[in-house]
Amino acid sequence: MSTATKPKHIGRNISRIRELKGMKQDALAYAMGLSQQTISSIETSEFIDKEKLEKIAEILGVTVEAIENFSEEAVFNFFNNFYDNSSSAQGSGNNNVNWYIQSIR
Repeated sequence: MSTATKPKHIGRNISRIRELKGMKQDALAYAMGLSQQTISSIETSEFIDKEKLEKIAEILGVTVEAIENFSEEAVFNFFNNFYDNSSSAQGSGNNNVNWYIQSIR
């Protein structure tokens, strides 16, 4: 069994963050001046050039590091812990997503 870690799939991370923020591919495409098909292609790419990644991060309101370090498992753990330890509503789910994404920088 190999102990090598699999490299992060940047496109998939972009897709998940975009979805968690409630943004459609069309909206990201419009903000970037690209087609929806191009965004779809970016989201299936394991690696993305630095300039494009910086612009996507800016549009999504996160850092490049947040995209690079995004972990689906960590999101689920965060929400499970947040709701398990919460006695009252802390605001909308989207605000919780924003807080989580900012915290992984």
